[in-house]
Amino acid sequence: MDNRPIGFFDSGLGGLTSVQELHEKLPNEKVLYFGDTARTPYGSKSPETIRNFATQIVDYLVSKDCKMIIIACNTVTAMALESLRERYPDIPILGVIEPTVRRVTADGCNSIGVIATKATIGSDVYGEKLREQNPDVSVKSLACPALVPLIEEGFVEGDIIELAIKHYMDDFINNGDFDSLILGCTHYPLLTKLFEKLYPGIRLYSSSAEVVNEAAEILKEKDMLADSNDYQDRYYASDLSDNFIAMTEYLFKNRDSRIKLKKLED
Repeated sequence: MDNRPIGFFDSGLGGLTSVQELHEKLPNEKVLYFGDTARTPYGSKSPETIRNFATQIVDYLVSKDCKMIIIACNTVTAMALESLRERYPDIPILGVIEPTVRRVTADGCNSIGVIATKATIGSDVYGEKLREQNPDVSVKSLACPALVPLIEEGFVEGDIIELAIKHYMDDFINNGDFDSLILGCTHYPLLTKLFEKLYPGIRLYSSSAEVVNEAAEILKEKDMLADSNDYQDRYYASDLSDNFIAMTEYLFKNRDSRIKLKKLED
């Protein structure tokens, strides 16, 4: 057993959807979360900048004695996972992409849509890894750059975010010829109800959920599961905005949390 916390991080508040999945699947696990809200969104930044930011954050989480690190961000996973694993070879560091690809492949999906940030789509990491598993798979990808800033501003329901989704998705869905859609950004599960309302025939895959499923398997395999829940989760943000606080309260209504401002060196 290992009662140390699991470190999560994201460019902003989207990674909280992975924390929510952890609370549901492994309620004894403790969380230390860092949202880089002062520098979000990451999707339009260079790979070098993203790797630099991610290294700063992981250095901080490791200094807090986290037993595992979950990169709750598709963009960081695409750009920095391998370099972070090389930096900390003795700590399990999980990204959200590979677990999602394994799940989609295991389900036998042959025609798949992927939506994500510009950086994730530009890397074609989902397409490459899906084709490694199944060379005959058809993958259609679409960058949706306005969705993350809108979600960070608290637009997870209502006309504004619905119009933004339709702006990106209507032609993509109608002309894409796929029946499965990977939500390739951890912000996007906050829009699941809208996706289901607007496009009811599409099967959705959440990268937020799949990385937690893999984390559970690894913790069990390594006998690292927590056996008590007397630890208070801690949430840090580089800019402690009202939206970050409101989203934490929205997602974790019945779970006590401590939210602090933590600035990192550029």
